[in-house]
Amino acid sequence: MSHTWWRGAAIYQVYLRSFADGNGDGVGDLAGLRARLPYLKDLGIDAIWLNPWYPSPMADGGYDVADYRDIEPVFGTLAEAEKFIAEAHELDIKVIIDVVPNHSSTASAWFRRALTDRTARDRFWFRDEPNDWQSIFGGPAWTQVPDGQWYLHLFAPEQPDFNWANEEVHQEFEDVLRFWFDKGVDGVRIDSAALLFKSATAYEDLDEVHDVYRRWRRIADEYGDRILIGEVWLPDQERFTRYLRPDELHTAFNFDFLSCPWDPAELRRVIDLTLTTHAPVGAPPTWVLSNHDVTRPVTRYGRADTAFAHGGRLHGAPSDLELGYRRARAAALLAMALPGSLYVYQGEELGLPEVEDLPDELRQDPMYARSQGANPGRDGCRVPLPWAGEEPPFGFGGPHPWLPQPESWRKLTAEAQQADLGSMLNLYRTGLRLRRELLGDGSLSWLPLGDGVLAFIRSSGLICVTNLGPGPIPLPPGRTVLASGPMADGDLPPDTTVWLTSLE
Repeated sequence: MSHTWWRGAAIYQVYLRSFADGNGDGVGDLAGLRARLPYLKDLGIDAIWLNPWYPSPMADGGYDVADYRDIEPVFGTLAEAEKFIAEAHELDIKVIIDVVPNHSSTASAWFRRALTDRTARDRFWFRDEPNDWQSIFGGPAWTQVPDGQWYLHLFAPEQPDFNWANEEVHQEFEDVLRFWFDKGVDGVRIDSAALLFKSATAYEDLDEVHDVYRRWRRIADEYGDRILIGEVWLPDQERFTRYLRPDELHTAFNFDFLSCPWDPAELRRVIDLTLTTHAPVGAPPTWVLSNHDVTRPVTRYGRADTAFAHGGRLHGAPSDLELGYRRARAAALLAMALPGSLYVYQGEELGLPEVEDLPDELRQDPMYARSQGANPGRDGCRVPLPWAGEEPPFGFGGPHPWLPQPESWRKLTAEAQQADLGSMLNLYRTGLRLRRELLGDGSLSWLPLGDGVLAFIRSSGLICVTNLGPGPIPLPPGRTVLASGPMADGDLPPDTTVWLTSLE
Protein backbone atom coordinates (compact mmCIF):
# COMPACT_ATOMS: atom_id res chain seq x y z
CA MET A 1 0.00 0.00 0.00
CA SER A 2 1.06 3.60 -0.52
CA HIS A 3 2.14 5.88 2.32
CA THR A 4 -1.33 7.47 2.11
CA TRP A 5 -3.13 4.12 2.24
CA TRP A 6 -5.46 5.43 4.92
CA ARG A 7 -7.07 8.06 2.67
CA GLY A 8 -9.30 5.52 0.95
CA ALA A 9 -8.96 2.49 3.23
CA ALA A 10 -11.73 0.14 4.34
CA ILE A 11 -11.08 -0.39 8.07
CA TYR A 12 -12.71 -3.19 10.06
CA GLN A 13 -13.39 -2.62 13.73
CA VAL A 14 -12.71 -5.59 16.02
CA TYR A 15 -14.27 -5.56 19.48
CA LEU A 16 -11.95 -8.31 20.67
CA ARG A 17 -14.12 -9.72 23.48
CA SER A 18 -16.86 -10.50 20.95
CA PHE A 19 -15.03 -11.38 17.74
CA ALA A 20 -13.80 -14.97 18.15
CA ASP A 21 -12.78 -17.09 21.15
CA GLY A 22 -9.67 -19.17 20.56
CA ASN A 23 -9.32 -20.89 23.95
CA GLY A 24 -12.92 -21.75 24.79
CA ASP A 25 -13.41 -19.52 27.84
CA GLY A 26 -16.31 -17.61 26.29
CA VAL A 27 -14.33 -14.41 25.70
CA GLY A 28 -12.87 -13.37 22.35
CA ASP A 29 -9.09 -13.21 22.21
CA LEU A 30 -6.05 -12.83 20.00
CA ALA A 31 -5.98 -16.55 19.22
CA GLY A 32 -9.50 -16.29 17.82
CA LEU A 33 -8.67 -13.16 15.85
CA ARG A 34 -5.53 -14.68 14.37
CA ALA A 35 -7.49 -17.75 13.26
CA ARG A 36 -10.03 -15.52 11.50
CA LEU A 37 -7.53 -13.33 9.65
CA PRO A 38 -8.22 -15.23 6.37
CA TYR A 39 -11.92 -14.33 6.76
CA LEU A 40 -11.01 -10.65 7.04
CA LYS A 41 -8.64 -10.86 4.09
CA ASP A 42 -11.41 -12.46 2.03
CA LEU A 43 -13.85 -9.77 3.16
CA GLY A 44 -11.62 -7.21 1.47
CA ILE A 45 -10.59 -4.86 4.25
CA ASP A 46 -7.36 -2.87 4.32
CA ALA A 47 -6.89 -2.46 8.07
CA ILE A 48 -8.11 -3.70 11.45
CA TRP A 49 -8.87 -1.33 14.31
CA LEU A 50 -8.96 -3.03 17.70
CA ASN A 51 -10.69 -1.67 20.78
CA PRO A 52 -8.40 -1.59 23.87
CA TRP A 53 -6.50 -4.83 24.41
CA TYR A 54 -4.55 -3.70 27.47
CA PRO A 55 -4.66 -5.09 31.03
CA SER A 56 -7.88 -3.81 32.56
CA PRO A 57 -10.43 -4.60 35.30
CA MET A 58 -13.02 -4.22 32.49
CA ALA A 59 -15.15 -1.70 34.35
CA ASP A 60 -15.83 -0.14 30.93
CA GLY A 61 -15.03 -2.87 28.44
CA GLY A 62 -11.29 -2.22 28.55
CA TYR A 63 -11.45 1.57 28.33
CA ASP A 64 -10.26 1.59 31.95
CA VAL A 65 -6.61 0.89 31.12
CA ALA A 66 -4.28 -0.31 33.89
CA ASP A 67 -1.12 -0.70 31.75
CA TYR A 68 -0.65 0.78 28.27
CA ARG A 69 2.36 -1.40 27.39
CA ASP A 70 0.96 -4.90 27.82
CA ILE A 71 -1.97 -7.13 26.80
CA GLU A 72 -4.93 -8.15 28.95
CA PRO A 73 -4.25 -11.81 29.90
CA VAL A 74 -7.80 -12.82 28.95
CA PHE A 75 -6.94 -11.74 25.40
CA GLY A 76 -3.44 -13.22 25.21
CA THR A 77 0.13 -12.02 25.63
CA LEU A 78 2.34 -9.27 24.29
CA ALA A 79 4.24 -11.89 22.27
CA GLU A 80 0.97 -13.03 20.72
CA ALA A 81 0.05 -9.43 19.87
CA GLU A 82 3.37 -9.13 18.03
CA LYS A 83 2.58 -12.34 16.13
CA PHE A 84 -0.84 -10.97 15.22
CA ILE A 85 0.68 -7.74 13.88
CA ALA A 86 3.17 -9.72 11.80
CA GLU A 87 0.51 -12.11 10.45
CA ALA A 88 -1.80 -9.25 9.54
CA HIS A 89 1.03 -7.51 7.69
CA GLU A 90 1.77 -10.72 5.78
CA LEU A 91 -1.81 -10.49 4.48
CA ASP A 92 -1.31 -6.80 3.64
CA ILE A 93 -3.65 -5.75 6.46
CA LYS A 94 -2.69 -2.74 8.58
CA VAL A 95 -3.21 -2.70 12.36
CA ILE A 96 -4.68 0.22 14.31
CA ILE A 97 -5.02 0.16 18.10
CA ASP A 98 -6.94 2.25 20.60
CA VAL A 99 -5.16 4.76 22.83
CA VAL A 100 -7.15 6.19 25.74
CA PRO A 101 -5.54 9.49 26.83
CA ASN A 102 -8.39 11.10 28.75
CA HIS A 103 -8.46 8.66 31.64
CA SER A 104 -6.76 5.70 33.28
CA SER A 105 -7.92 2.97 35.64
CA THR A 106 -8.10 2.99 39.41
CA ALA A 107 -6.04 -0.21 39.11
CA SER A 108 -3.14 1.58 37.40
CA ALA A 109 0.17 2.01 39.22
CA TRP A 110 -0.06 5.79 38.94
CA PHE A 111 -3.50 5.99 40.54
CA ARG A 112 -2.76 3.45 43.26
CA ARG A 113 0.26 5.54 44.24
CA ALA A 114 -1.83 8.72 44.16
CA LEU A 115 -4.21 7.26 46.73
CA THR A 116 -1.40 6.93 49.29
CA ASP A 117 0.89 9.77 48.20
CA ARG A 118 -0.60 13.22 47.73
CA THR A 119 2.55 14.39 45.93
CA ALA A 120 1.63 12.01 43.07
CA ARG A 121 -1.90 13.34 42.62
CA ASP A 122 -1.07 16.07 40.12
CA ARG A 123 -1.21 13.46 37.34
CA PHE A 124 -4.98 13.35 37.93
CA TRP A 125 -7.73 15.80 38.83
CA PHE A 126 -7.86 15.74 42.63
CA ARG A 127 -9.66 18.57 44.40
CA ASP A 128 -10.70 19.44 47.96
CA GLU A 129 -14.20 20.33 46.75
CA PRO A 130 -15.99 18.94 43.68
CA ASN A 131 -17.97 21.05 41.25
CA ASP A 132 -21.35 20.11 39.80
CA TRP A 133 -20.13 18.22 36.74
CA GLN A 134 -22.01 15.06 35.87
CA SER A 135 -20.48 11.89 34.44
CA ILE A 136 -21.17 11.12 30.77
CA PHE A 137 -22.27 7.70 32.06
CA GLY A 138 -24.68 9.26 34.58
CA GLY A 139 -24.32 10.40 38.18
CA PRO A 140 -21.71 12.74 39.66
CA ALA A 141 -18.35 13.06 37.91
CA TRP A 142 -16.45 13.10 41.23
CA THR A 143 -15.66 10.38 43.75
CA GLN A 144 -14.26 10.96 47.23
CA VAL A 145 -11.18 9.10 48.49
CA PRO A 146 -10.62 8.14 52.16
CA ASP A 147 -8.61 11.24 53.08
CA GLY A 148 -11.42 13.52 51.96
CA GLN A 149 -10.27 14.72 48.52
CA TRP A 150 -12.25 14.08 45.35
CA TYR A 151 -11.06 12.92 41.92
CA LEU A 152 -12.65 13.64 38.55
CA HIS A 153 -13.95 10.91 36.26
CA LEU A 154 -15.95 12.06 33.25
CA PHE A 155 -16.91 8.42 32.71
CA ALA A 156 -17.08 5.65 35.36
CA PRO A 157 -15.58 6.07 38.86
CA GLU A 158 -13.04 3.40 37.89
CA GLN A 159 -11.74 5.76 35.16
CA PRO A 160 -9.93 8.72 36.78
CA ASP A 161 -9.18 11.56 34.38
CA PHE A 162 -5.57 12.49 33.66
CA ASN A 163 -4.38 16.06 34.26
CA TRP A 164 -2.88 17.12 30.92
CA ALA A 165 -1.42 20.26 32.49
CA ASN A 166 1.19 17.88 33.92
CA GLU A 167 4.14 17.29 31.57
CA GLU A 168 4.57 13.75 32.93
CA VAL A 169 1.26 12.82 31.30
CA HIS A 170 2.48 14.15 27.94
CA GLN A 171 5.71 12.17 28.22
CA GLU A 172 3.90 9.00 29.23
CA PHE A 173 1.66 8.95 26.20
CA GLU A 174 4.39 9.96 23.80
CA ASP A 175 6.38 7.00 25.10
CA VAL A 176 3.32 4.77 24.67
CA LEU A 177 2.98 5.85 21.03
CA ARG A 178 6.61 5.04 20.36
CA PHE A 179 6.30 1.70 22.16
CA TRP A 180 3.50 0.51 19.87
CA PHE A 181 4.87 2.07 16.69
CA ASP A 182 8.10 0.20 17.42
CA LYS A 183 6.03 -2.99 17.67
CA GLY A 184 4.80 -2.39 14.13
CA VAL A 185 1.37 -0.89 14.79
CA ASP A 186 0.30 1.26 11.82
CA GLY A 187 -1.89 3.76 13.62
CA VAL A 188 -3.82 4.71 16.72
CA ARG A 189 -7.43 5.63 17.25
CA ILE A 190 -7.66 8.24 20.00
CA ASP A 191 -10.56 7.75 22.40
CA SER A 192 -12.47 10.84 23.58
CA ALA A 193 -9.93 12.98 21.77
CA ALA A 194 -11.53 16.35 22.54
CA LEU A 195 -11.80 15.92 26.32
CA LEU A 196 -8.20 16.00 27.56
CA PHE A 197 -7.99 19.53 28.98
CA LYS A 198 -10.26 21.00 31.62
CA SER A 199 -10.90 24.51 32.86
CA ALA A 200 -12.95 25.70 35.81
CA THR A 201 -16.08 25.64 33.65
CA ALA A 202 -15.49 23.35 30.65
CA TYR A 203 -13.93 20.05 29.68
CA GLU A 204 -14.51 19.70 25.94
CA ASP A 205 -12.63 21.06 22.94
CA LEU A 206 -10.34 23.47 24.78
CA ASP A 207 -7.67 25.00 22.58
CA GLU A 208 -4.74 23.41 24.45
CA VAL A 209 -5.70 19.95 23.16
CA HIS A 210 -4.42 20.79 19.70
CA ASP A 211 -0.85 21.16 20.99
CA VAL A 212 -1.02 17.54 22.19
CA TYR A 213 -1.89 16.27 18.73
CA ARG A 214 0.76 18.43 17.08
CA ARG A 215 3.33 16.70 19.28
CA TRP A 216 1.80 13.29 18.46
CA ARG A 217 1.79 14.06 14.75
CA ARG A 218 5.51 14.78 14.82
CA ILE A 219 6.06 11.35 16.38
CA ALA A 220 3.82 9.61 13.83
CA ASP A 221 5.62 11.36 10.99
CA GLU A 222 8.96 10.04 12.26
CA TYR A 223 7.70 6.54 11.53
CA GLY A 224 6.69 7.28 7.94
CA ASP A 225 3.17 6.02 7.30
CA ARG A 226 1.60 5.84 10.77
CA ILE A 227 -1.78 7.48 11.22
CA LEU A 228 -3.71 9.22 13.99
CA ILE A 229 -7.52 8.88 14.07
CA GLY A 230 -9.63 10.94 16.43
CA GLU A 231 -12.88 10.10 18.18
CA VAL A 232 -14.24 13.64 18.16
CA TRP A 233 -17.93 14.13 18.97
CA LEU A 234 -18.55 17.80 18.18
CA PRO A 235 -21.72 19.35 16.73
CA ASP A 236 -19.72 22.17 15.10
CA GLN A 237 -18.10 20.86 11.91
CA GLU A 238 -15.79 23.86 11.68
CA ARG A 239 -14.34 23.14 15.12
CA PHE A 240 -14.31 19.41 14.31
CA THR A 241 -12.07 19.91 11.29
CA ARG A 242 -9.57 21.95 13.33
CA TYR A 243 -8.37 18.57 14.58
CA LEU A 244 -7.58 17.62 10.98
CA ARG A 245 -5.22 20.45 10.11
CA PRO A 246 -2.08 19.22 8.32
CA ASP A 247 0.02 19.15 11.49
CA GLU A 248 -2.56 17.37 13.70
CA LEU A 249 -4.68 14.23 13.17
CA HIS A 250 -4.93 12.47 9.82
CA THR A 251 -8.64 11.60 10.09
CA ALA A 252 -11.50 11.59 12.58
CA PHE A 253 -14.76 9.69 12.80
CA ASN A 254 -17.73 11.25 11.04
CA PHE A 255 -20.41 11.00 13.71
CA ASP A 256 -22.76 13.32 11.83
CA PHE A 257 -23.08 10.66 9.14
CA LEU A 258 -23.36 7.83 11.65
CA SER A 259 -26.15 9.61 13.56
CA CYS A 260 -28.02 10.82 10.48
CA PRO A 261 -31.58 9.58 9.92
CA TRP A 262 -32.55 7.66 6.79
CA ASP A 263 -33.70 10.84 5.10
CA PRO A 264 -32.53 12.10 1.68
CA ALA A 265 -32.35 15.78 2.59
CA GLU A 266 -30.47 15.14 5.84
CA LEU A 267 -28.05 12.68 4.26
CA ARG A 268 -27.34 15.10 1.40
CA ARG A 269 -26.79 17.92 3.90
CA VAL A 270 -24.37 15.85 6.00
CA ILE A 271 -22.43 14.57 2.99
CA ASP A 272 -22.11 18.07 1.53
CA LEU A 273 -21.09 19.57 4.87
CA THR A 274 -18.53 16.82 5.41
CA LEU A 275 -16.94 17.27 2.00
CA THR A 276 -16.98 21.06 2.27
CA THR A 277 -15.36 21.24 5.70
CA HIS A 278 -12.73 18.57 5.03
CA ALA A 279 -11.51 20.06 1.76
CA PRO A 280 -9.73 23.16 3.16
CA VAL A 281 -7.60 21.06 5.54
CA GLY A 282 -6.87 18.38 2.94
CA ALA A 283 -8.13 15.55 5.13
CA PRO A 284 -10.17 12.62 3.77
CA PRO A 285 -13.68 12.17 5.19
CA THR A 286 -14.61 9.01 7.03
CA TRP A 287 -17.93 7.19 6.68
CA VAL A 288 -19.23 5.17 9.61
CA LEU A 289 -22.59 3.39 10.00
CA SER A 290 -22.00 1.72 13.38
CA ASN A 291 -19.51 0.93 16.11
CA HIS A 292 -19.29 -0.60 19.59
CA ASP A 293 -21.22 2.33 21.11
CA VAL A 294 -24.11 2.58 18.65
CA THR A 295 -27.38 0.76 17.96
CA ARG A 296 -26.84 -1.58 15.00
CA PRO A 297 -28.15 -0.25 11.65
CA VAL A 298 -30.58 -3.12 10.95
CA THR A 299 -32.48 -2.22 14.12
CA ARG A 300 -32.02 1.54 13.88
CA TYR A 301 -33.15 1.85 10.26
CA GLY A 302 -36.28 -0.19 10.96
CA ARG A 303 -37.65 2.30 13.47
CA ALA A 304 -39.90 5.28 12.91
CA ASP A 305 -37.04 7.46 14.19
CA THR A 306 -33.93 6.30 12.31
CA ALA A 307 -31.49 8.81 13.83
CA PHE A 308 -29.10 7.93 16.66
CA ALA A 309 -28.29 9.82 19.84
CA HIS A 310 -26.58 8.48 22.96
CA GLY A 311 -29.12 10.19 25.18
CA GLY A 312 -32.06 8.59 23.39
CA ARG A 313 -31.12 5.07 22.32
CA LEU A 314 -34.82 4.24 21.80
CA HIS A 315 -34.32 0.88 23.45
CA GLY A 316 -37.37 -1.29 22.89
CA ALA A 317 -38.92 1.02 20.29
CA PRO A 318 -40.64 -1.07 17.60
CA SER A 319 -38.39 -1.95 14.67
CA ASP A 320 -39.34 -3.50 11.36
CA LEU A 321 -36.22 -5.63 10.94
CA GLU A 322 -37.04 -6.54 7.35
CA LEU A 323 -37.22 -2.85 6.44
CA GLY A 324 -34.12 -2.14 8.53
CA TYR A 325 -32.21 -4.92 6.78
CA ARG A 326 -33.11 -3.54 3.36
CA ARG A 327 -32.09 -0.02 4.36
CA ALA A 328 -28.86 -1.26 5.98
CA ARG A 329 -27.89 -2.90 2.68
CA ALA A 330 -28.64 0.30 0.80
CA ALA A 331 -26.75 2.40 3.35
CA ALA A 332 -23.73 0.08 3.09
CA LEU A 333 -23.37 0.62 -0.66
CA LEU A 334 -23.98 4.36 -0.25
CA ALA A 335 -21.22 4.63 2.38
CA MET A 336 -18.82 2.49 0.33
CA ALA A 337 -19.28 4.74 -2.69
CA LEU A 338 -18.47 8.00 -0.90
CA PRO A 339 -14.94 9.44 -1.20
CA GLY A 340 -12.64 8.87 1.76
CA SER A 341 -12.14 6.03 4.21
CA LEU A 342 -14.77 3.57 5.38
CA TYR A 343 -15.28 1.83 8.73
CA VAL A 344 -17.09 -1.49 9.12
CA TYR A 345 -17.98 -2.62 12.63
CA GLN A 346 -17.77 -6.38 13.17
CA GLY A 347 -21.10 -8.08 12.47
CA GLU A 348 -22.25 -5.23 10.23
CA GLU A 349 -21.24 -7.39 7.27
CA LEU A 350 -23.52 -10.15 8.62
CA GLY A 351 -26.55 -7.89 9.00
CA LEU A 352 -26.80 -8.49 12.74
CA PRO A 353 -29.59 -6.64 14.58
CA GLU A 354 -29.25 -5.10 18.03
CA VAL A 355 -29.89 -7.59 20.84
CA GLU A 356 -32.36 -5.72 23.02
CA ASP A 357 -33.64 -8.53 25.25
CA LEU A 358 -30.47 -9.31 27.17
CA PRO A 359 -31.22 -10.30 30.77
CA ASP A 360 -30.57 -7.34 33.04
CA GLU A 361 -28.28 -9.36 35.29
CA LEU A 362 -25.94 -10.00 32.34
CA ARG A 363 -25.57 -6.40 31.24
CA GLN A 364 -22.06 -5.09 31.87
CA ASP A 365 -22.08 -1.58 30.44
CA PRO A 366 -21.62 1.07 33.16
CA MET A 367 -24.14 3.23 31.31
CA TYR A 368 -26.81 0.75 32.40
CA ALA A 369 -25.68 0.56 36.02
CA ARG A 370 -25.11 4.28 36.57
CA SER A 371 -28.49 5.21 35.08
CA GLN A 372 -30.29 2.65 37.27
CA GLY A 373 -31.41 0.87 34.12
CA ALA A 374 -32.88 3.93 32.40
CA ASN A 375 -30.18 3.69 29.73
CA PRO A 376 -29.86 0.08 28.49
CA GLY A 377 -26.26 0.71 27.56
CA ARG A 378 -24.24 -0.64 24.67
CA ASP A 379 -24.13 -4.38 25.35
CA GLY A 380 -26.72 -5.05 22.66
CA CYS A 381 -24.28 -4.21 19.87
CA ARG A 382 -21.42 -6.13 21.54
CA VAL A 383 -22.92 -9.63 21.55
CA PRO A 384 -20.38 -12.23 20.29
CA LEU A 385 -20.41 -12.96 16.57
CA PRO A 386 -22.09 -16.04 15.08
CA TRP A 387 -19.66 -17.99 12.90
CA ALA A 388 -21.24 -21.36 12.17
CA GLY A 389 -23.72 -24.02 13.27
CA GLU A 390 -27.38 -24.21 14.18
CA GLU A 391 -27.25 -23.42 17.90
CA PRO A 392 -25.47 -20.92 20.16
CA PRO A 393 -22.59 -20.27 20.58
CA PHE A 394 -22.50 -20.57 16.76
CA GLY A 395 -18.82 -21.41 16.56
CA PHE A 396 -17.75 -18.40 18.61
CA GLY A 397 -15.87 -20.67 21.02
CA GLY A 398 -16.64 -22.13 24.43
CA PRO A 399 -20.09 -23.28 25.53
CA HIS A 400 -21.07 -19.99 27.17
CA PRO A 401 -20.04 -16.67 25.55
CA TRP A 402 -19.79 -13.69 27.90
CA LEU A 403 -23.07 -12.42 26.42
CA PRO A 404 -25.70 -14.79 25.01
CA GLN A 405 -26.56 -14.89 21.30
CA PRO A 406 -30.16 -15.11 20.01
CA GLU A 407 -31.09 -18.47 18.52
CA SER A 408 -32.47 -16.59 15.50
CA TRP A 409 -28.89 -15.81 14.50
CA ARG A 410 -28.56 -19.31 12.98
CA LYS A 411 -29.61 -17.73 9.67
CA LEU A 412 -26.99 -14.99 10.02
CA THR A 413 -23.82 -16.99 10.68
CA ALA A 414 -20.87 -16.43 8.39
CA GLU A 415 -21.14 -20.08 7.37
CA ALA A 416 -24.83 -19.77 6.44
CA GLN A 417 -24.16 -16.63 4.38
CA GLN A 418 -21.06 -17.96 2.65
CA ALA A 419 -22.88 -19.81 -0.15
CA ASP A 420 -25.79 -17.37 -0.46
CA LEU A 421 -24.89 -14.95 -3.24
CA GLY A 422 -27.61 -12.59 -2.05
CA SER A 423 -26.47 -12.48 1.57
CA MET A 424 -25.30 -9.39 3.41
CA LEU A 425 -21.85 -10.97 3.74
CA ASN A 426 -21.48 -11.39 -0.01
CA LEU A 427 -22.83 -7.88 -0.62
CA TYR A 428 -20.01 -6.54 1.56
CA ARG A 429 -17.41 -8.77 -0.06
CA THR A 430 -18.39 -7.69 -3.55
CA GLY A 431 -18.83 -4.06 -2.58
CA LEU A 432 -15.46 -3.83 -0.83
CA ARG A 433 -13.69 -5.49 -3.77
CA LEU A 434 -15.24 -3.08 -6.26
CA ARG A 435 -14.61 -0.17 -3.94
CA ARG A 436 -10.89 -0.96 -3.93
CA GLU A 437 -10.90 -1.06 -7.73
CA LEU A 438 -13.16 1.89 -8.53
CA LEU A 439 -13.67 4.13 -5.49
CA GLY A 440 -11.79 5.12 -2.32
CA ASP A 441 -10.28 8.59 -2.05
CA GLY A 442 -11.27 11.45 -4.36
CA SER A 443 -14.35 13.57 -4.98
CA LEU A 444 -17.88 13.25 -6.33
CA SER A 445 -20.32 15.16 -8.53
CA TRP A 446 -24.03 15.12 -7.72
CA LEU A 447 -26.57 14.05 -10.34
CA PRO A 448 -30.08 15.60 -10.34
CA LEU A 449 -32.44 12.61 -10.25
CA GLY A 450 -35.26 14.17 -8.25
CA ASP A 451 -36.50 14.45 -4.69
CA GLY A 452 -35.93 11.46 -2.48
CA VAL A 453 -32.89 10.33 -4.47
CA LEU A 454 -29.18 10.61 -3.73
CA ALA A 455 -27.17 10.17 -6.93
CA PHE A 456 -23.56 11.02 -7.74
CA ILE A 457 -20.77 10.03 -10.07
CA ARG A 458 -17.18 9.35 -9.07
CA SER A 459 -14.11 10.16 -11.18
CA SER A 460 -13.82 6.47 -12.13
CA GLY A 461 -17.16 6.79 -13.90
CA LEU A 462 -19.06 4.76 -11.31
CA ILE A 463 -22.52 6.14 -10.54
CA CYS A 464 -24.19 5.54 -7.18
CA VAL A 465 -27.97 5.97 -6.90
CA THR A 466 -29.87 5.54 -3.61
CA ASN A 467 -33.66 5.71 -3.65
CA LEU A 468 -35.04 6.96 -0.33
CA GLY A 469 -38.40 7.90 -1.82
CA PRO A 470 -41.78 6.16 -1.58
CA GLY A 471 -41.81 4.48 -4.99
CA PRO A 472 -39.60 3.03 -7.75
CA ILE A 473 -37.60 5.40 -9.93
CA PRO A 474 -36.11 5.02 -13.41
CA LEU A 475 -32.35 4.64 -13.55
CA PRO A 476 -29.99 6.75 -15.63
CA PRO A 477 -28.31 4.99 -18.56
CA GLY A 478 -25.58 2.62 -17.49
CA ARG A 479 -24.64 -0.97 -16.77
CA THR A 480 -25.58 -2.30 -13.34
CA VAL A 481 -22.46 -3.29 -11.40
CA LEU A 482 -24.00 -4.04 -8.00
CA ALA A 483 -27.34 -3.47 -6.31
CA SER A 484 -28.37 -3.75 -2.66
CA GLY A 485 -31.64 -5.42 -3.65
CA PRO A 486 -33.60 -6.67 -6.66
CA MET A 487 -34.75 -4.26 -9.35
CA ALA A 488 -38.45 -3.64 -10.09
CA ASP A 489 -38.86 -4.14 -13.86
CA GLY A 490 -35.68 -2.20 -14.45
CA ASP A 491 -36.55 0.56 -11.98
CA LEU A 492 -34.87 1.16 -8.60
CA PRO A 493 -37.21 0.30 -5.69
CA PRO A 494 -37.39 2.34 -2.47
CA ASP A 495 -34.63 1.81 0.13
CA THR A 496 -32.26 0.42 -2.48
CA THR A 497 -28.85 1.49 -3.80
CA VAL A 498 -27.37 0.59 -7.16
CA TRP A 499 -23.94 1.12 -8.66
CA LEU A 500 -23.76 1.74 -12.41
CA THR A 501 -21.01 2.33 -14.90
CA SER A 502 -21.62 5.05 -17.43
CA LEU A 503 -22.31 3.98 -21.01
CA GLU A 504 -20.21 6.88 -22.32
